[in-house]
Amino acid sequence: MSISNITVFMPSVLTLIGIPGLETVQCWIGIPFCVMYLLAMIGNSLLLIIIRSERSLHEPMYIFVGMLGVTDIALATTIMPKMLGIFWFHVPDIYFDTCLLQMWLIHTFQCIESGLLLAMAVDRYVAICYPLRHAAIVTHRLVTQIGAVVTLRATFLVAPCLILIKFRFQFYHTTIISHSYCEHMAIVKMAAENVQANKIYGLFAAFTVAGFDLTFITLSYAQIFSTVFHLPQKEARLKAFNTCIAHICVFLPFYLLAFFSFFTHRFGAHVPPYIHILFSSLYLLVPPFLNPLVYGAKTTQIRIHVVKMFSSSNSL
Repeated sequence: MSISNITVFMPSVLTLIGIPGLETVQCWIGIPFCVMYLLAMIGNSLLLIIIRSERSLHEPMYIFVGMLGVTDIALATTIMPKMLGIFWFHVPDIYFDTCLLQMWLIHTFQCIESGLLLAMAVDRYVAICYPLRHAAIVTHRLVTQIGAVVTLRATFLVAPCLILIKFRFQFYHTTIISHSYCEHMAIVKMAAENVQANKIYGLFAAFTVAGFDLTFITLSYAQIFSTVFHLPQKEARLKAFNTCIAHICVFLPFYLLAFFSFFTHRFGAHVPPYIHILFSSLYLLVPPFLNPLVYGAKTTQIRIHVVKMFSSSNSL
């Protein structure tokens, strides 16, 4: 393949421009983003402290919530410091290898979060459809194994994206990334060489994770709703359904924002860039911000311990 004369050979530094078209107001956009990030850190940290300190919460469902909290903290921290550096301090440069590392971490944590949401759906399925066997099926050992498998799946599934960029591309049309963080397709579009393999593998990885996980989450909830609606007592139906509300409120925004970001990046030629970048950034920030609020408000046991913690601190 011929290479254009206007190319850069193996750039060492790239430039993130933030939100294209909104550069003049990025300093103001950074304020709500920073507030959401701080609330996400506080909320998830509080959730982890409560789950760790209360023995009654050392159950599979709450352990999965704790794993989700750790993933959310890591995901938000991977993007926000650099993003705020662009918005507030006009520090857009990032080393090429650092950019690739950020890309790998972002997509790895996204895959882990998706896997944990699937695990939580299956846990709810067993708890509602087979309540007498739940403790025997979903053991602490199984939870640990699921956590390990979800992490390894994400690590090895995303790694080829990094390798295909690092070792296939030498020439780039530009060193400017029209994004607020290092995203796989945003980097691939910079290359001045054949990017078909990268696009194909990116699609494969995305549909392997989101397609597989969302399919089995949907099947789990189909069985859950079927079981719940056949319960003889209205109170039992409401109680069973209430245990699923928090999880539904968490995975719906995650997948809706994920699919919007994914499809606009590849097929949304008519979507204004600033709309796409804003939603892509919110996709990584809203779940970490929203998850502790949802579980704190919708999960009775967690809500009780949050109230107890603040009541104790106020009485001192």
